[in-house]
Amino acid sequence: MVKRPARRSRWSRAFLYVFLTFMALVWLVPVVSAIYAAFRPYAETQKYGIFSLPKALTLQNFKDAWTQGNMTHTFRNTMFIVIPSIVLILFFSSTMAFAVSRFSWRFNVALLLLFTAGNLLPAQVIFQPLFQMFKATPWPDLLSDTDTGSLLGTKIAVIIVHVAFQTGFCTFVLSNYMKTIPKELGEAALVDGASVSRQFFQIIMPLCRPVLAALATLEFTWLYNDFFWAVVLLNQGDERPITSSIANLGGQFFSNDNLIAAASMIVAMPTLIVYLALQRQFIGGLTLGANKG
Repeated sequence: MVKRPARRSRWSRAFLYVFLTFMALVWLVPVVSAIYAAFRPYAETQKYGIFSLPKALTLQNFKDAWTQGNMTHTFRNTMFIVIPSIVLILFFSSTMAFAVSRFSWRFNVALLLLFTAGNLLPAQVIFQPLFQMFKATPWPDLLSDTDTGSLLGTKIAVIIVHVAFQTGFCTFVLSNYMKTIPKELGEAALVDGASVSRQFFQIIMPLCRPVLAALATLEFTWLYNDFFWAVVLLNQGDERPITSSIANLGGQFFSNDNLIAAASMIVAMPTLIVYLALQRQFIGGLTLGANKG
């Protein structure tokens, strides 16, 4: 009677390992296939199939994807959108989280719910009102050669949308994290004469570095991979981010799948670099928040 639960546990654990291994292989098949196709000529895979043994490996697909996709220009566009967006998102969300988590006032919970509820709106529902609003907003775009006279068609419009949509999620995460920081720290700083701004910048923010790194990694991935708002708000093709480079490589009647696979590898590289650079802080932020919560 005592051995049966242990035997069942071993069988269930073995089944779990087999299931997870199978799912991991299924998940990796498209990725490995794309990497494999990126190094092969299109004529070879068209004739022998993508899973055939390679007769030649080449980097020509990566060179063609970079030049034909105009990735030097689109990568600059992406960085102009992503970096300011992340800075503004983390700053606004951290200040909002500090207000609703460290101070008790009448509308702090309601305001936090309002920020969080903004993430429940699908982008496809509100893009038409935003399109009309940006179109009616005058804005001289000094950074573009094509001044449309309105906020529509500028990178600033995309930055505003990203900041508005992502601030609620980051506020929710940061507020829950800040609640785990002992309030005695703020009370001791207040006794020593520290102002609210000094408590925020010199006490709370240094303690939030792990969760800020985790949010920065997530936000960089999400904003970098965004394509919807770039298509909706940027009516000029040369203003669009790097994700548009992949779409431009696909033709109406013919698409070089090997070229698109190489372009996908190039586009995915910055997110992989950011994750590897912030991996320790990212995992530390998630683990620390889980332990305290």
